[in-house]
Amino acid sequence: MGDHDYIIVGSGINALVAAAMLGKKGHKVLVLERNDRIGGCLRTEEITEPGFIHDVMATTMVLFLTSPAYGAIGKDLEARGLEFAHADLPTGVLRPNGSHVIFSKDRRRNIATFDELSLGDGQTFSREMDALAADAPFLFSLLGGALWSGSTLKTVAKQGWNRGLRKLAAWFGDALTPARGYLETNYRSEDIHALWAPWVLHCGLGPESAYSAEMLKVIGFALELGGAPIVKGGADKLLAAFERLIADNGGEIRVNADVAAIIPDHNRSADGVRLANGETLKAKAGVICSTTPNQLYERLMKDWPDPLPAEIKSGVASYRYGKGDMQIHYALSEPPRWKANTELGKVALLHLTAGLDGVSRAANECERGLLPAEPTVCVGQPVALDPSRAPEGKSILWLQLPEAPRHIKGDAAGEIETPHDGRWTEEVRERYADRIEALLASHIENFAGIKLARRAYSPGDLEAMNMNLVGGDPYGGYCGLDQFFIWRPFKSSVNHRTHISGLYHIGASAHPGAGLGGGSGFLLASSLK
Repeated sequence: MGDHDYIIVGSGINALVAAAMLGKKGHKVLVLERNDRIGGCLRTEEITEPGFIHDVMATTMVLFLTSPAYGAIGKDLEARGLEFAHADLPTGVLRPNGSHVIFSKDRRRNIATFDELSLGDGQTFSREMDALAADAPFLFSLLGGALWSGSTLKTVAKQGWNRGLRKLAAWFGDALTPARGYLETNYRSEDIHALWAPWVLHCGLGPESAYSAEMLKVIGFALELGGAPIVKGGADKLLAAFERLIADNGGEIRVNADVAAIIPDHNRSADGVRLANGETLKAKAGVICSTTPNQLYERLMKDWPDPLPAEIKSGVASYRYGKGDMQIHYALSEPPRWKANTELGKVALLHLTAGLDGVSRAANECERGLLPAEPTVCVGQPVALDPSRAPEGKSILWLQLPEAPRHIKGDAAGEIETPHDGRWTEEVRERYADRIEALLASHIENFAGIKLARRAYSPGDLEAMNMNLVGGDPYGGYCGLDQFFIWRPFKSSVNHRTHISGLYHIGASAHPGAGLGGGSGFLLASSLK
């Protein structure tokens, strides 16, 4: 028998949530991480200049703060040092001509802002948010609950009884509306279209994707309710709190522990793991893998004595990954002064885009393997929330480009020569970063004068840091309707169990998908006795 009840492979947010919750239940848990640090997409480093603290990848914690996982273990993490820094202005948009919208946590201010852009749009927004709030228990049970369960079946049946089957069918039909159709139908202002359109990219979707409108409404609701908080001092403070909580409950975390294989017992159940160094570790209750399907079935189960079932084999073969991501970080000698409006400097996450058509065009170029000519840029301003992120009087910028091709076929602007093998090179990365910097500098006074340093990460760089980011895809796989909800990761998937007894699959590739909510870790840990 092993020394641990559960062995967890990987240490991203879902793995840490599962480890913490199972530990609270009295289980002895071992977390194994192949890298020299835990956290997955949570990584904090001084990558530009000394004293400038950057979250290299993920940074915004609204999904975690509003999640059931935080409801279960949030107080435990706070007792171990976790603090959040909040912003009253969670998001906004800035267009090339200087037109802009700032979105607040204050409903009355948002109504006034939207009505000023187009009379009636403010009331439309308020009405949409009120309708979503009324539907929230049902909606969030589908977005974040265990879909293959008696409780979900009862919830849907109750909705069918109360609404009537035809109205329930209409509700699902509305929920599948693409963002473009929804925005153009409900809001007259193109600036409001521009405010919301970029957020579909943060769901791994595009403006024309099914159910993207529903996700925009959910995001608007969450941002107005919870803002766009970050962890005080850097995301690694959250990791430190998790480490303490897991250890306090008798768990253990090992880094530089590369799991090479899952090993079976005599009943062909998951018995434990074998590390790349040959060490074997046994688990009494099960093995939990926070990996992509390809890593799980093609690497960790490569030597399993039985062949994969046909539906699993075909599911792995047809599993698709989505758009890549690119990150750019700046150290600045002073906070940015935005030409259009100085208040933009207080916005937590500001999108630079031409608008709805601009997002659509850039996303399409990316999906065709092209470097977008005018990409959507998400600009995070952490120092506006947490001054400890930079030396006094100085600042940092956190840039995310959610439309970076995994495999490059060319440049939509015809300016950058791309390699024949489609791989990201240092030269392509830096030349593309120059394009982004020129766009950024056009909106900020004296940007060249306040810029101290830049550090860019291509999709290939991100995958090198975290093997689950295939081609730089931060969402664990394409998030379109055919590969989401009850079909994630496969059409044959049932919650987080696999065809092997005692082997479980969590992470961004499993329902409810990507993000820092820790949803799959929470759902699995909640289901295990």
